[in-house]
Order: sequence, then C-alpha cells, then structure tokens
Amino acid sequence: MPERALTDWVAAAERLRWPAQLLVDGARRPPLDGETRALVTPRDGTELARVPWGGGEDIEAAVAAARRAFDEGPWPRMAPSERKVVLLRFAELIEANRDELALMVTLEMGKPIAQSWSIELRAVLASYRYYAELADKELDEIAPTGQEALALVTREPVGVVGVVTPWNFPLTLSAWKIAPALAFGCTVVHKPADLTPLSAVRIAELALEAGVPAGVLNVVPGRGSVLGRRIGEHPAVDALAFTGSTAVGREYLRYAAESNLKRTWLELGGKSPNIILPDAERDRAIATAAWGITFNAGQMCTAPSRLIVHEEIAEEVLDGVVRACAGYRPGDPLDPATTMGPLAAIERAAAVDEHVDRAFAEGATAALDARGGTGAYYGPVVCSGVEAASRLAREEVFGPVLAVQRASDVDEAVRLANDSEYGLAAGLWTRDVTAVHRISRRLRAGTVWVNCYEEGDLGVPFGGYKQSGNGRDKSRHAIEKYTELKTTYLQL
Repeated sequence: MPERALTDWVAAAERLRWPAQLLVDGARRPPLDGETRALVTPRDGTELARVPWGGGEDIEAAVAAARRAFDEGPWPRMAPSERKVVLLRFAELIEANRDELALMVTLEMGKPIAQSWSIELRAVLASYRYYAELADKELDEIAPTGQEALALVTREPVGVVGVVTPWNFPLTLSAWKIAPALAFGCTVVHKPADLTPLSAVRIAELALEAGVPAGVLNVVPGRGSVLGRRIGEHPAVDALAFTGSTAVGREYLRYAAESNLKRTWLELGGKSPNIILPDAERDRAIATAAWGITFNAGQMCTAPSRLIVHEEIAEEVLDGVVRACAGYRPGDPLDPATTMGPLAAIERAAAVDEHVDRAFAEGATAALDARGGTGAYYGPVVCSGVEAASRLAREEVFGPVLAVQRASDVDEAVRLANDSEYGLAAGLWTRDVTAVHRISRRLRAGTVWVNCYEEGDLGVPFGGYKQSGNGRDKSRHAIEKYTELKTTYLQL
C-alpha cells in the first residue's frame, strides 16, 4: 500500500466522484422511476451520495439486455483467448483505479483503508486475472467409444447469471462469481448489497471501458427483497449465485423451484469453530484467534467465532485472547494505522448488542466487554462459559463477539465443533501431524485451516457443508457453476 497519511485519504474522499446511475445494456441511466436513496458512511454517519435505487422494471431491462447479449451478442461466441484479453485489460483498469475503489469500499462499509487496498483489491485483481488466464485453458473431452463413433463432451456457458452479493467483502465476493461467469461466456445481472452499491457500479463501468460488450455485465442497486426476488423468479435467468444469509438462501431455492428450476448456488452463513489443542504453538494460536474475530469487525461468514479450547490450557488461552482482543479498538477507517474499523452500519450495533446481552442473560461470562463506542464503532467482546445449546454458540452474530467453549479431550472438541447447522470453515491448532489428518477429516466443514486462519489463494475452492450452502467459489471448481456439459454423439 502506498505511504499515505490520514489527511491524504480524507482529501481523496472529499474529491471522490460517485457513480450516479445504473449500468444497464452498456449505458449509464437513472432508475426508471427516478428513485434515489442516501448512501451513508458508517465512518461518521454522513451522506456520501445519492444511490440510483432500481426497481422491478429496471431488473426486467437488465435481464432483457443480458438475454440479448447472450443469445445474439459476441461475448459467448468469442474465442476464449479473446475473452481472456478483454478480462486482463479489465484487471489492468481495476489496478489503475485501485485507490479509488479501495476508498469507495472503506467509505461504504467501514473496512480500514489499509485492508481495502491491500486485501480486498488484491483479491479482486487475483480473481479476474486467474479466470482470465483459465478461459482458454479448460479442455473439452473425447469419450472413448471405439472406432464406429465419435463422442464429444463440450463445456458451454450456462447463459444469463444472476449475481446477488453481500456488503462485508463487496468487491471480492462479487469477483468470485462474476469473473468465472464472464470468462466462460456468460452474461450477468448483478444486484449488489444495499450498503455497498456504488463500488459495484464503478467496477461495471471499468468492465465496459475494458471492452466487455454492452449487456454482458449489468448492475442494478436496490432493495434485495424486491430486486433479488425478481432475479430469483425470472424465467430468463439461467443460474443464480448468491452469498448471504441462510434464511435468504432458502428463499432463492424456493424462487427457483417456483420458476424455471434455475441452478442456484448458495454460499451462506457460518459459525466456525477454532480448536486449540495443548500441543499447539500457543502464542500464534492466541494472536490469530483474536485477529480472526476482530478482522473486518467480525463481519465474516468464516469468522472463528467459536473458540474451542482443551481444558488443560483453557485459562492460559482465554487470558491471552482477552489481552490480545483488548488491543483491537475500532478507529477511523481512513487512517492507514487502523486495524479494526466500525461495523458496516450504525443500525448493526443494536443487532450485535442483542446477541451479547442475551448471551449474558443465558449465563455466559464477560471475559472482555469492550463495547461502549459511539455510532457504528463497536469494540470486541469475549464470552466464556458458553453452553453448546446457547444461541451465541449457534447463531451467526456478524460482529466482533467470541464465544469460548472448553473441551475435555479431542473427541469432545470435534463433537462441539460439529454441533452446528453450519459447516463453512474450521480452524485446528496442533503440531501432531497424525492428529491433523485424523481430526480435519472428522470436521464437517468446507475448509479446515491448520495452524493458520483465513489463508488460501484462487487455486483452492471455497464453500460449505450443511446449511452453509452448496457449490464452490474459487479454483477450477467454480467453472461447474457457470457451464453446462453437452454430449455430441456422432455415429461414423
């Protein structure tokens, strides 16, 4: 990240020009009903801009544009190497506008500017570059039929893809879906999160500038219950990729069932366990546990929000985690020195408070309660003595709130870890290689981080078990979501 002071970023924020229109069919235009909404930053509660607030008719126009672009336009018919060139140019424009995009994310949802620039935008660039390079490297197949026939197995784009994404990693999670969809010839209608709409529009503007044809990437901000539902029910949308809550994910399955049975890919919530065993490298395990629950102000579906500690080391680990968490205090997200920003909206503080207050009422003990900030600024909370049946151990908080549980042995640690409707991720800390292999296979989670947390790259898949969703983002496996396999059987 370039060396810049708080005053530099504040000055850049004052000069920032926000998109003021939707992007549909390659054109910037206002919503058909002219409605706008205030974009309010959690940094200080001020209004940043007016958001063009799309409605159902705007989604109809966006889907129609994506349908035409897929059925009649050049994008699905381009040679994969041609799409690669366009997407690499797109990535270059994202890189050239990295400061602007990072600043938009920080102002929209409060992520510290150092993390927006170094983590969020790094992941976005990696996504578009990875799938651009993969576009012309995925091979079709010839099945072994003998000399009397020729059987071709080809991979074709699924069609129009609806993409609905959340606000916690707004550009990253969108790129995980949009990049592979575009790379393999699909067209996209994107409904960004209510809190982070304009950074998504800006990304689409850069795609248009890079040479992505009109109608291939359309972005319509607006209320999820209206626009998301319209996308989910639309018969001209062939597939839908969603990241968000399990409750809303269920609705998308229902929309698909009641419409055209579109393929519906869901990356949903999590209540991820983080197991520390007695032989772990404790200092690093403790530091990572504290970092993990405060990173992005705890607003992650993979957040290690359940700390499961072997009772032999429970007191030592709890004391260390409390001391480490106490060092994370939310600060101005435009300050490059800030490591923990505010929650994504002022209203979220009351929702997180409700979880914490209920946990204490249910018998949990406050090992650390560093709340007391103003507005969206919310300090970390560490709750010990959390029972497995309590709501704090079972429900996603989406804030910097850690539930600590004790296990008498490895079997109990695994049982506690798996005692959840979710199965997105898990952490395991031990130096025993045999234990690593045995325990990681017993954990019902899509990702198990061993002696680390939140690590990985584009080459590994991401997604969950159980009610954490289906399908996988990232890696070659994401291609399955945006392509169909066709068999062409030729009798010779």
